[in-house]
Amino acid sequence: MKHSSSLRFSDRYPAQIILPLVDAIMLFASGLLAHWVRFGHLSIPERMWLAMGVMGLLIVLLNTQQGGYQRWQVKSSAKILLRMMFVWSLVAVIAASLIYFAQAAERFSRLWVGITLLFSLCGAIGFRLGAQWLLRYARRQGKALVPVFLVGPGAQLVSVGEGMRQSPADGYSIAGVYRLRQETLSIEELERLRQRIVASQASEVWICVPFESGQILRDIFHALRNETAEVRFIPDFQGMLLLNHRMSEVAGHMSIDLSVSPIDGVSRIVKRLEDLILGSLISLMILPVCLLIAVAIKLTSPGPVLFKQYRTGANGRRFKVYKFRSMAVHQENGDTVTQATKSDPRITRLGAFLRRTSLDELPQFYNVLQGRMSIVGPRPHALSHNDYYQDIVESYMKRHKVNPGITGWAQVNGLRGETDTDEKMERRVACDLWYIDNWSPWLDLWIIAMTIFKGFVNRNAY
Repeated sequence: MKHSSSLRFSDRYPAQIILPLVDAIMLFASGLLAHWVRFGHLSIPERMWLAMGVMGLLIVLLNTQQGGYQRWQVKSSAKILLRMMFVWSLVAVIAASLIYFAQAAERFSRLWVGITLLFSLCGAIGFRLGAQWLLRYARRQGKALVPVFLVGPGAQLVSVGEGMRQSPADGYSIAGVYRLRQETLSIEELERLRQRIVASQASEVWICVPFESGQILRDIFHALRNETAEVRFIPDFQGMLLLNHRMSEVAGHMSIDLSVSPIDGVSRIVKRLEDLILGSLISLMILPVCLLIAVAIKLTSPGPVLFKQYRTGANGRRFKVYKFRSMAVHQENGDTVTQATKSDPRITRLGAFLRRTSLDELPQFYNVLQGRMSIVGPRPHALSHNDYYQDIVESYMKRHKVNPGITGWAQVNGLRGETDTDEKMERRVACDLWYIDNWSPWLDLWIIAMTIFKGFVNRNAY
């Protein structure tokens, strides 16, 4: 495909080339600055030049492996910061390990290494965020846009076009459209389509068709085999509730992941560390309160202090959840679990207070330390409720792709207490799936903060 206009800046200088150079330059510049801060001069010995070369190479390799140079322009600032902090922290651990095992601690200043990595991290973050802001500003002004030719049924073209208009910072503009009115195209129609795409000078072609339109997808792709425009398949997911959908490679084959958890790999380790550190600190802080509550329960009603019940955890595994007992001891019929209701005679006076203030949930921090729950996640429901709602609420069981939590996005948004209607459960599940799909450590910290300031007192609890 020939273009009369000049190549875009991103074509001439792709991020895969610019960002590694920026990271390496930042590392060496930071090494010089750190040496001046630490020693007061810039006469750097050869061993430190070697150390900077090794650290710079590690940063570039790890960023490449982690996908840090791919589509960074449209990623959220939180994701960029988290990934970069992980990469630079890993480089710091590797550098410290190399110095230790080489028995070279006396020849390298650990303070110099730390300052070098800190300065280079700040510089690399600043460059990315600054470049990202400038690029988004330019795109909102109608500059640096990628022209796209859309092919597909009318309804889906409208949907894709609306998405492009709602995301101007992504930098796409519509160069042309071709509405498909039948499931097949003749050779002549395919050639006319190809000529229209060439005349539009589009840099990308988006084929927007449903999954079942495999033949027309192959025909269009074959018709564009000799053109240089990038071709993307934008499938129609209408009517499907997806979870962290993405492209991946599985056993040497490309896969369109429709329902997978984003809390995996490094993210799972980060979330577990978050639970262990915060869970341990909170457990120590609430220990006196738990002892007082236990004594109060014993003095006010007969029966055990703790209430134990099986719930469904991550990937469908069952576990025992712990709560302070808030009801008088009673017997349920079989596996039936009757939800507490307003003025429920089974709830004790102390239990009503514990439930309103969510203090009955405190023993679940033991579940967190066990690894069976998280501080933040979808609330675990009774097994009988899972059996009931999984056939009523769309994608209900997908909330079990992660550990259940003591608090969650649904709870801080007021969706707590009795779910006496299917609509209430649907809203709660929608919040749970949104949390799973958008998880980040910063979101967890925000939910914890919201819980502290507004989530403990539950007006809907009985």
